[in-house]
Amino acid sequence: MTFIRSISGFRGTIGGSEHDNLTPPDIVRATQGYGSWILAGLAGAGREGRPKVVVGRDARPSGDMVQRLVTGTLMGMGIDVIDLGLSTTPTVEMAVVGEAADGGIILTASHNPVQWNALKLLDSRGAFISAEAGAEVIRNSAGTHVFSPVEELGQVTRHDGWIDAHIQAILDLELVDREAIASAGFKVAVDAVNSTGGIAVPKLLHALGVDEVIELYCEPHGHFPHNPEPRPEHLTALSGAVKEHGCHLGITVDPDVDRLAFVCEDGSMFGEEYTLVAVADYVLTHTPGPVVSNLSSTRALRDVATRHGQAYTASAVGEVNVVNAMEETGAIIGGEGNGGVIYPTLHAGRDALVGIALFLSHLAHQAMSASELRKGYPHYEMVKAKIDLNPDWDVDRLLLDFAGTVAELTPSTIDGVKLDLPEGWVHLRKSNTEPIVRVYAESGSTDAAEHLVETYREQLLSCA
Repeated sequence: MTFIRSISGFRGTIGGSEHDNLTPPDIVRATQGYGSWILAGLAGAGREGRPKVVVGRDARPSGDMVQRLVTGTLMGMGIDVIDLGLSTTPTVEMAVVGEAADGGIILTASHNPVQWNALKLLDSRGAFISAEAGAEVIRNSAGTHVFSPVEELGQVTRHDGWIDAHIQAILDLELVDREAIASAGFKVAVDAVNSTGGIAVPKLLHALGVDEVIELYCEPHGHFPHNPEPRPEHLTALSGAVKEHGCHLGITVDPDVDRLAFVCEDGSMFGEEYTLVAVADYVLTHTPGPVVSNLSSTRALRDVATRHGQAYTASAVGEVNVVNAMEETGAIIGGEGNGGVIYPTLHAGRDALVGIALFLSHLAHQAMSASELRKGYPHYEMVKAKIDLNPDWDVDRLLLDFAGTVAELTPSTIDGVKLDLPEGWVHLRKSNTEPIVRVYAESGSTDAAEHLVETYREQLLSCA
């Protein structure tokens, strides 16, 4: 069983002994750490009154228990809560700004299996908290706290309208062409892994004028029908449904709706890495500007940016790092190759819903099939592997030693070690969400990418 404290928040498995899992006492301590950070920010700004935090969750079965603990702890600290109930990560991010809140907590373990849950922490911008703030929250969570007297307890306000508000904000975007989408007569299949995408995605598609929506696993009870990470090996049912029903497209999202992948009309995978590539191509066609993705994302995005005459920047992995790089460069579009689209015109966070609307606008304008659209982009194959961590390893030192062995290849050490090579690239980094080292490589063929993974995986292990 596992409990991970990191700048990304608090993530772990439900049940078992405290300190080693995401148990009720650990949930309370994590919330206390975040609540203390919120209260310190209020005091530092010289503001009076109670702070306000938005809380929403995905549909996994532990969510109700976790939300009650989080909400009660915040109330006990004198913090008001806006309760969105079942929601999506991007919806909570937008609600933080829309409600003028001081922060937000999203209760979701994202792509992790059902036994996991997590507290993902937002600042007042609706963006993930910084590394410095995350470190402070972790320190706070280990301390003691003074709670509010009865007359100063926080209050809870239920707000059920934010998914609708989120969808309306997407419809209002200049680049979302509802008329073109409606005229295209699309039939779309949706796999929402029985989480909150089952609420939001069909509703969005109908609002966009999609003719027919075939729903797979759209009941938000949180019992995932397959591994919830939107990878090809988990999407066989969606692929079959697309072909069986003659759909133009298949859409899948992860449990908290910040990752997005497509299935083409012939049942083939559009490619999770190419979600952002296609959306960026559409956005850059209409709105020139810089582009950002992380170091583990496909080169195809850089190629598309170059094709449009725009600058491309690679950031460290992690949504907060991508967002920071986008703000620094003034990027018009960005995200992560795991299907995470960030369109700052709407808000500064990964958002599968806006990704769907922009992709369908692109597909309607191109007047071609999804598989034809995919063939128009540079082709790369990516291989993703991992190394389970040995508890005795100093992983940061291990990666530093490995970088020394490949110094002649001029490695990037912004985040782990990345090598850009003529035949492709390989990136080795410690995960923020699992006890592993990730080893990703990309090249012109799967065999070539696998060779890069094996070569540098073994070289890293030789440094242990």
